[in-house]
Amino acid sequence: MRQEELKTLFDQQAPGYDQQWSRMSPLRNCLHFLLESVFAELPADADILCVGVGTGVELAHLARVFPQWTFHAVDPSGAMLEVCRQRAAAEGFASRCRFHEGYVDSLPRERRYHGATCFLVSQFILSPEARTGFFREIAVRLVPGATLASSDLASDRASREYEQLLIPWFRMMSQSGMQADALERMRAAYARDVAILPSAQIAALIESGGFETPVQFYQAGLIHGWFSRLR
Repeated sequence: MRQEELKTLFDQQAPGYDQQWSRMSPLRNCLHFLLESVFAELPADADILCVGVGTGVELAHLARVFPQWTFHAVDPSGAMLEVCRQRAAAEGFASRCRFHEGYVDSLPRERRYHGATCFLVSQFILSPEARTGFFREIAVRLVPGATLASSDLASDRASREYEQLLIPWFRMMSQSGMQADALERMRAAYARDVAILPSAQIAALIESGGFETPVQFYQAGLIHGWFSRLR
């Protein structure tokens, strides 16, 4: 799926996105809970880059836990970013946020951040070289020693384990209200539009982007999470 097609898809989904995935919130909440400890050593006044921020759920969590932090929310979907902006206003932390509609490579390089989040974003970049380049674009916008926390769908798609894992994974999604035809479209999209790779390969791509060897700190179903310091 091309960038513009993906942007259009998320623009369309933005108004009901959080409600659509509400039943899967325990997976997200656990990731955010662990993220607190991953970022615990960042400065009290840290400036955080949130890449592909979507509706801003992880940003809101961090804003509540770290009340002196500031954030730069980046997303190519204007509709998703508007939901994020409304969330920030409703929860009272909009004054600590900047919003940028676009991709990370369209951000100026002069400003540097103490940490970055990138959740379920790089999986949509099908080319390994482009995916490494994506992580490199994040790296050049961070201060030395900054921490990146990222997550993506990961598995060895050629393995029996992957096929077995898809059964409870899609069952969970069906319990979230997804209809059978939507599930079949998602299964097809996983094969065509999502770069699901073994965890070690994704970690290697992150490392090639300028980070230390990533540490996997989270897994729930197909979702894996890593943190890594900037070299």
